[in-house]
Amino acid sequence: MTAESSGLMEPMLPAIGNKELEDLAMELAKKSSALAGTMPPAVRESIGNLVRSMNCYYSNLIEGHDTHPRDIDKALAGDFSKDPTKRNLQFEAKAHIEVQRLIDSGDAPAIKPSSEFMRWAHNEFCSRLPDELLWVENPDTGERIKVRPGEFRLREVAVGQHIPPRAENLDRFMKRFEEAYDPAHLSQVQQVIAIAASHHRLVWIHPFLDGNGRVVRLFSHAWLLETGIGSSLWSVSRGLARHVEEYKARLMAADAPRKGDLDGRGNLSHAELVSFCRFFLQTAVDQVVFMSDLLDSTTFITRMSIHIQEEVALKRLPKGSFELLREAWVAGEFKRGQAAAITGYKERAARDVLTTLLEKGYLVSDNKLAPVRLGFPADAVDRWLPRLYPAA
Repeated sequence: MTAESSGLMEPMLPAIGNKELEDLAMELAKKSSALAGTMPPAVRESIGNLVRSMNCYYSNLIEGHDTHPRDIDKALAGDFSKDPTKRNLQFEAKAHIEVQRLIDSGDAPAIKPSSEFMRWAHNEFCSRLPDELLWVENPDTGERIKVRPGEFRLREVAVGQHIPPRAENLDRFMKRFEEAYDPAHLSQVQQVIAIAASHHRLVWIHPFLDGNGRVVRLFSHAWLLETGIGSSLWSVSRGLARHVEEYKARLMAADAPRKGDLDGRGNLSHAELVSFCRFFLQTAVDQVVFMSDLLDSTTFITRMSIHIQEEVALKRLPKGSFELLREAWVAGEFKRGQAAAITGYKERAARDVLTTLLEKGYLVSDNKLAPVRLGFPADAVDRWLPRLYPAA
């Protein structure tokens, strides 16, 4: 048995007092709080469902899996492709969304930097995948190895030039991970910086045979949510995916050993850890700003109006549609019986407009008697929320 010291991954945090990182952490908290306070809860719920799918799309993209948003929507509706490759990607996307929904709804175990949470996230994700997605191949020998949901790896791996800790030492490294990032010992600003630092250190440990990147991003999302800074309205994964080469390069750079007496006192480079944290926090701030601009009420309503006018002119939607959709955006939700007053139509005509919007997914409801709220069908997303996804 090789007893590797957990000191191999020190330092775990940038030195306290780094003003640039602290300012970024506070800016992220301020901008995220402002975004969350701009809209009614029912609208936040609808956007949250959309952003959850978007988060999945970009997380898949980082893994090199390009799953079209329409295919993700079909998967959520139980409509899977007959093509095996596309169907497997749909299963993967659906699994990611379901695990994030558990996190967002508070149905995950205590969200903290712990082996328990990582095992839970890995198990919940992998147990939803078909068997053929639970195998990895040793590139040197061609051996196929089964991935066990929720179980730390039992063999050694290499990730590019990086050799993660031996399997027999994973518990030791995860224990140090839990101690270093224990929220009870960190101020809120330090916690935000720790979210960035732990993102790299968990990748460095590489506790699972496969699925580490996805677990790390789910964990970062969960911890941001736990601090009250993250929300269902924005996703750091979008920013990481849009700068994926830099993301991977900075992860790799933070694997580097200490570069002399001026580079901290740990085994790994303090300067590169600071650089990764800066990149991660700047990316998060950029995504909050992007979504804040995209969800500005005045410009959103203008984009919606132009789109719905075109749909009505093409006879794909009935007149009166915009009035109901605008009400759902402004008020968050409304009772079905209010449709006539909102449109100015007679009861039956208003009900027909409402029914059409529900059938096409522009409005959604929990049941046939419940209030309705705004939906985001695939046909509308590109028009209402341009640049949310890459251009086709």
